[in-house]
Amino acid sequence: MTDAHQSFLDLLHAQRVWDVELPGFDPAAAPPAPLALFHSWFAEAVAAGQVEPHTMSLATVDAEGHPDVRTLMLHDADGRGWHFATHRTSAKGRQLAARPYAALSFYWPVQGRQVRVRGPVTACTPAESRADLRARSTGALASALTGSQSEVLGSREELTRTADAAWERARAEPDTAVASWTRYVVEPQEVEFFQGDAGRRHVRLRYRRQNTAWTRELLWP
Repeated sequence: MTDAHQSFLDLLHAQRVWDVELPGFDPAAAPPAPLALFHSWFAEAVAAGQVEPHTMSLATVDAEGHPDVRTLMLHDADGRGWHFATHRTSAKGRQLAARPYAALSFYWPVQGRQVRVRGPVTACTPAESRADLRARSTGALASALTGSQSEVLGSREELTRTADAAWERARAEPDTAVASWTRYVVEPQEVEFFQGDAGRRHVRLRYRRQNTAWTRELLWP
């Protein structure tokens, strides 16, 4: 083992998890469907000072069946499901077109909580996708107008030139449409709520959809 690797391991093993007082969670008091609990936990994460609680991991599968994952922002969570947006021409957009199924994961370490969502993915209407982009910031529009997401970039200079032009257009034309921008919704079939416990007696409550009803079950940690 090299000195550099040993230094890394020493640093890694020195890290601790949940060196704070964690909230309790009584699964018996959980609502019959997962959406209300997610809204409640999200609000509690914000109130607890969790940084960027609206970020989540999105996992998809490529044409060879290999998993892929990245971090992006939640745009809504409603009766239809959990919403996000991206270019349909991006890597994740192409993967979803071929295999419209995904998993989401939220992690809020301030409270030792995780939420996992799995289910089929549906593209929203073009009108919803346009409205989604208009509702976001100038920077978000500039980003959407910049380049071809996930394609090979020739140089940093090329990115700088393209991004500068995109920012200028976004400021001058805030209602500019981006044809490839698409809002998606993950329609949940399973939603799991994980509450960490310092004594490792973690609480895992899984909701599973059966037709129009939800079944709740506890899982071993």
